[in-house]
Amino acid sequence: MDSVVSPGLSLVSILSLLACSVQLLAAVLLTRRYGGRSSAEDRWVLMWLFYDVIVHLTLEGPFVYMSLVGTVETSEGPLAELWKEYGKADRRWLISDPTIVSVEILTVVLDSLLALLLIHAVLQDKYYRHVLQVSLSVCELYGCWMTFCPDWLVGSPHLDTSSRLHLWVYLVFFNGVWVLVPALLLVQSWFSLRMLHALRADGVGRHKKKNA
Repeated sequence: MDSVVSPGLSLVSILSLLACSVQLLAAVLLTRRYGGRSSAEDRWVLMWLFYDVIVHLTLEGPFVYMSLVGTVETSEGPLAELWKEYGKADRRWLISDPTIVSVEILTVVLDSLLALLLIHAVLQDKYYRHVLQVSLSVCELYGCWMTFCPDWLVGSPHLDTSSRLHLWVYLVFFNGVWVLVPALLLVQSWFSLRMLHALRADGVGRHKKKNA
């Protein structure tokens, strides 16, 4: 499992990236299955939400379990190997770091629930859609902040950025997605709520003129 395929890229890293691709494929298929009648913009949102739930439950959920009963470093199995691979970039994930585990418990429980409710709200065009969307996005951004800020404040002793794979793929890309997409969803909610407010104000104005 540890044989090197190319500099910085091992068989474990290839299989780990393949597993992430399978999760994305599952999200795409679920979006096609359930979001066919949604707008193009909402289909992108749904794809992200399905992917979000899949990652939280199938990847981060097992991490929480391994961390509560022991550590990733002492665990065995395919998912343990995947997290050990990521742990090469951030060692805190190997040793049941209290801050990381606390954030992940919140992520697995609260964020997964919010994402599932938001999927329902998007598909059924519920009035509370953007309340959930803002709440989930803020939770995701807070989780990313609390994942890295404590280590940044002490000089990032647990991060290994000597490998381009560790830095740009594991740390920047996979964590950056959970910053970029929630930020974009916040922007979408902002414009949607502003438009609804403008329509309401216009309707109130017309009603007043009609009754004047």
